[in-house]
Amino acid sequence: MCGIVGISAQRDVTSDLLSGLKALEYRGYDSAGIALLTERGMQRLRAKGKVRDLQSLQAQTRLSGVVGIAHTRWATHGVPSEANAHPHVSGDGLSVVHNGIIENHAELRAELQAAGFSFTSQTDTEVIAHLVEQLQRNGAGLLEAVTAATKRLHGAYAIVVMSAREPGLLVGARRGSPLVLGYGDDENYLASDIHALLPLTRRFVYLAEGDVVELRRDGVRILDERGASVERPVKESSFSLDAVERGEYRHYMLKEIHEQPQSVADTLEGRISGGRVLPGIFGSGADEILAKVKQVQIIACGTSFHAGLVARYWIESLAGIPCHTEIASEFRYRQPVVAPDTLFITISQSGETADTLAALRMAKERDYAARLAICNVPEASLVRESDLVLMTRAGPEIGVASTKAFSTQLSALALLALRLAETRGIDAQRYAAAIADLEVLPGLIRDALQLDAEIKSLAEQFVDKQHALFLGRGTQFPIALEGALKLKEISYIHAEGYPAGELKHGPLALVDETMPVIAVAPNDALLDKLKSNMEEVRARGGQLYVFCDTRIRHGMGEGHVLELPACGEIAAPVLFNVPLQLLAYHVAVLRGTDVDQPRNLAKSVTVE
Repeated sequence: MCGIVGISAQRDVTSDLLSGLKALEYRGYDSAGIALLTERGMQRLRAKGKVRDLQSLQAQTRLSGVVGIAHTRWATHGVPSEANAHPHVSGDGLSVVHNGIIENHAELRAELQAAGFSFTSQTDTEVIAHLVEQLQRNGAGLLEAVTAATKRLHGAYAIVVMSAREPGLLVGARRGSPLVLGYGDDENYLASDIHALLPLTRRFVYLAEGDVVELRRDGVRILDERGASVERPVKESSFSLDAVERGEYRHYMLKEIHEQPQSVADTLEGRISGGRVLPGIFGSGADEILAKVKQVQIIACGTSFHAGLVARYWIESLAGIPCHTEIASEFRYRQPVVAPDTLFITISQSGETADTLAALRMAKERDYAARLAICNVPEASLVRESDLVLMTRAGPEIGVASTKAFSTQLSALALLALRLAETRGIDAQRYAAAIADLEVLPGLIRDALQLDAEIKSLAEQFVDKQHALFLGRGTQFPIALEGALKLKEISYIHAEGYPAGELKHGPLALVDETMPVIAVAPNDALLDKLKSNMEEVRARGGQLYVFCDTRIRHGMGEGHVLELPACGEIAAPVLFNVPLQLLAYHVAVLRGTDVDQPRNLAKSVTVE
């Protein structure tokens, strides 16, 4: 969510700090700010709204400096305002930026107020600034003060602190929120995300939980949570700048929808050969573990949760193994009973989702057979803390509403389901059909994208709607949930996804001539049941929109019907999701919403 950039150099770093914030806009934010150490001491600019508003302010003031920190804020404590925007300051020259939530901020605030500190914001972050300043006044250097202050913070944080007392020095620390260190030539960087630093460097260190870093232009020192100096591995990023540019597309979301054929192909590449899922793709020793698995527990949030719901159908149907899929924020606060030989799976695009990470850490204290991460970011916390990993290879996903990450998660989970099924003697013919389905999936998605113009025209009928209902059965029920989520996320139309068989148990009361009902209809064993549910909608005067397998077009009856390429049981969930993404996108564009940065939402949810 919030974004951090910090630079120490021998040149004016103002434009790079602001460019770094622009690169982090996809994370979601409501205000932005920058602080620099100048010849006149520490100077700060903040603005409610977009980074461009901060840039205009900087152009007017001509603020510049060789060391500085910058931030985009997504409101947690206190309304969006200039007063609540970061950086927050204390004393004559201390400034801090912070991602995360400090849970004991009220207690610390009362203590600091009693000590004479005045607060000018409603945020939890301001207590960090005053706490570090208090320690400095008592004689601590900045590194010592930040290290001591973090020991008093309860909750999640990634912070970068700057002080006029020690010009040229930045001190960063992380616990629960990501912070990355970048190495340059006679300059060094800190950021919440490597995208902010890609124009400056390709050499990164992903700080570990509890790390504190002392950063100057000519050197860096990392301390672990025990205070010992440590070396962390330097990673060379393979991300290209083109991957985070919109190119010819109007929005990142549209670009990422159209990148799905390649992203899915990349996810499958080198993992299927000779008509089977290759062994060893989940990591060292994974095949022996998978052969012994008797139950699967999947944990995720949002769109990733929907991918997990599809996987449940696949794993139980193909491998005959019980599978439970649960929302991470619920799982982490109950006392789960762990059956013997249960595989624990987490799914996250960013690998930094707070609730999913917390669930993984809870699972590490219980007797699971292994912990497997399905993730898109190689150096994410989720990846580093799991026993087994399968990367999705979606590439950078900038749009807040996830598209290609979902398709690649489904592709990765299909590989897992088939690998589990192979260890249990799946019917050879069914296995071969599923593999063939995956092999042609990128081409099927490419064909589905040809419906773009037709769906754009269809979207005009949704512009003035306030509600929509999505229906599916079997593996298409989670796709209905995902289609509804996409529409509500970016168009702000209230939408719900339902298993079609539940119509008579409540939702049918909402159906009338003003309610669009979207049905996803592959050619599967549940088709006749779905047709009956569609007739129930027609009988109540509902507006029916059907996305169907081209082989069954003539059995769909009246209404708006769009044909998708013929496909099998594995490809269907991935394929039928694509037109629902396009529908949400075009409706949002017609309604004039901010497609890539929908209100109140963030890309990477690193707080509860």
